[in-house]
Amino acid sequence: MSKELIEAAGVLAETLAEENAALAALDLPRAAAMLAGKQHAAARFIEVQASPIGATHRQAAEQLAQRLRSLAAENRVLLERAIIAQGRVIGVIARAAAPAVAPSGYGARGRSCHAGRPAAYALSARA
Repeated sequence: MSKELIEAAGVLAETLAEENAALAALDLPRAAAMLAGKQHAAARFIEVQASPIGATHRQAAEQLAQRLRSLAAENRVLLERAIIAQGRVIGVIARAAAPAVAPSGYGARGRSCHAGRPAAYALSARA
């Protein structure tokens, strides 16, 4: 295995492990900030994959490949979970921010009136 391939695989594995930790904690801003680094690490790994792997390094290469597969599978599950959670938060916020639609009618003096709860003027939430 070439030194470049080992280094690129190591950087990609560490990048995935860091992102997985952020996603597991649902720290979506931190995970999103890692996107450029992950893309760069993946591109570099793909670039050097054509490097020949010597017979003496075959077992190490297979172990490294298995680690990357495992990290990538975990990353996929965590990304899907984060997307679902984010969708739920957006849904809660959207429902809370939707104005109340109440039937309008006329009051005792012939003026139009609006029954129901008043519309929210501000919404503050931290997810």
